Amino acid sequence: MVVAVIADIVGSRRLRDRAGAQRMLDETIARVEREHPLADQPLRPTVGDEQQGVYRTLDDAVTGVLLLQLALPEGIEFRYGIGVGDVRAIESAHRELSDGPGWWAAREAVETVHARQERAVPTARSWIVAAPGQDEVMDSEVSMGNAYLLARDAIVVRMTERERRLAYGRIGGLSQTALAEQEGITQPAVSKALRSSGAAALLDGLALFAEERA
Repeated sequence: MVVAVIADIVGSRRLRDRAGAQRMLDETIARVEREHPLADQPLRPTVGDEQQGVYRTLDDAVTGVLLLQLALPEGIEFRYGIGVGDVRAIESAHRELSDGPGWWAAREAVETVHARQERAVPTARSWIVAAPGQDEVMDSEVSMGNAYLLARDAIVVRMTERERRLAYGRIGGLSQTALAEQEGITQPAVSKALRSSGAAALLDGLALFAEERA
């Protein structure tokens, strides 16, 4: 069992420079993967507005999605479908294809995010679906994970670009002093931004999610 992730660009048809946005996405994904190599198969463009990747564990996928959310520049967002289940390689005359329950679950998950955005939860950006046949423990972890993601996404969506950079830096282990130097502000200003933006709660929530699953 692995975790498949489908990332779908939010509002791609409204982007004025789709090619420029894709370059920015490619560069950001490459930077996040270089700094935090969590993916077994890093996100890569597939068809249309989608990227696909594979992670070894649910913790890695949930963390990887958050890092990318925080690293993306203002105006460019993904919605993320996270699918727990097996994936398999299928030989083709042209190239090796990836298929299996993990991908089907990820597709259902990204469609669920889209539906929630359109209805009652416009801040929703990510969702987890487990493929049929998982045990009761995984079913419980998926429910807990989705409750966490709903709250997490609501925080991230409302953060400024600077607040996202600060949160990203803290996940990477940078001190508040180092972040202050990076941003050209004072350390107390960094501390205040982390608290007022919800970034501190975001980081604690990520640690607790991993701890509960350990």
